[in-house]
Amino acid sequence: MFSLEELTQASRLVHGVFSATPQYNWPQLTQACGCEVWVKHENHTPTTAFKVRGGIVLVDALMKSGNPPKGLISATIGNHGQSLAFAGKRANLPVTIVVPEGNNEDQNRAIQSHGANLVIHGHDFEAARQHSLVLQHELGYRAVAPFEQAPYLV
Repeated sequence: MFSLEELTQASRLVHGVFSATPQYNWPQLTQACGCEVWVKHENHTPTTAFKVRGGIVLVDALMKSGNPPKGLISATIGNHGQSLAFAGKRANLPVTIVVPEGNNEDQNRAIQSHGANLVIHGHDFEAARQHSLVLQHELGYRAVAPFEQAPYLV
C-alpha cells in the first residue's frame, strides 16, 4: 500500500493541479437511506472523473524516477485514457490510447482533447488491449493497465 506521508504528498500534488471537488449533503438521500449522505461531485475535475488523480500521481512519479518513460500507452474505454492523457500533457509526455471500435464518441473526443493519440482497433476491449501491447513494443512506451496495482495509480 502506501503510507500516510505518501498519501499527503499525493494530495498536495493533486490539489496543486485542481481544487478539491465539492461535497454536498443530500437531505433526500439521507432520509431515504436512514443515515447522513454526502455526495462528492467528481464532475468538477478536469476529466469529470476521480481517475485523473491517479494519472497525475503516477506520471509525476514516473517523471521523477531515474528512468522516465518515452511515452505511455494503454487500452481503455474511457476515464483511464482521459486520466493518462491529461497527466501526460501536463508532463509533456506523449500518450497513446487504444479503444475498441464503437467506443463512446464523447470519451474518444475527451481523450483526444487532453492531448492523447487515439487509436481505434478491434471489436472489443481485449482486441484493443492486445493491439496496445503490439504498439507498446513498436513505440517503446510504458504500458499502464487501467487497474495497475502500482500504489501511484491507485
